[in-house]
Amino acid sequence: MAKTLRESPEPISLVPTGPLTNIALLLNTYPELHNKIKQIVLMGGAAGVGNWTPAAEFNIFVDPEAADIVFKSGLPIVMCGLDVTHQAQIMDEDIERIRAIQNPIAQCVAELLDFFMIYHRDPKWGFEGAPLHDPCTIAWLIKPELFEVQDCFVSIETKGEYTQGMTVVDRYLLTDKQPNAKVLFGLDRQGFVDLLVESLHAYTK
Repeated sequence: MAKTLRESPEPISLVPTGPLTNIALLLNTYPELHNKIKQIVLMGGAAGVGNWTPAAEFNIFVDPEAADIVFKSGLPIVMCGLDVTHQAQIMDEDIERIRAIQNPIAQCVAELLDFFMIYHRDPKWGFEGAPLHDPCTIAWLIKPELFEVQDCFVSIETKGEYTQGMTVVDRYLLTDKQPNAKVLFGLDRQGFVDLLVESLHAYTK
């Protein structure tokens, strides 16, 4: 990442869709490259309940110290958390729409989604379909108009007995902290699915 940033003539958007360990290491090891980072569009966190503990989403929970470094970096951050990714559900009919696309990439995606749907049929989640978490980051970059966004101050709980890894989102301006992230809260689900299908169709051209 450092090599790519250093050699780029213009700032680059980083899109981490897992724990933020490598991003934190990058920021701490190469502070001179901060100005080469346009923004960090990450999948992680939640303003509401978690999915790995009652309070924390997986990507933040497994390395909250790294997330703390990233959110304190002062760089522009877009947080695609569970609040929006749980709305990005793919339904059975959407999978069939993808399966109908006659190229091997779409066929592979349809089969992966078949498998993904099995896990999310567990009644404990309360989902009608299966949420596609990571694609929300790229969808935001391509079509930000699909999303409802709010500037918020986000802090990371690193030591709580029950809340370690929690992203504490000041949605209602209850602190005197200035916003440090754009947090995605709403999504045009149909538009999101249409974008996915359109992208898969591109492989036939």
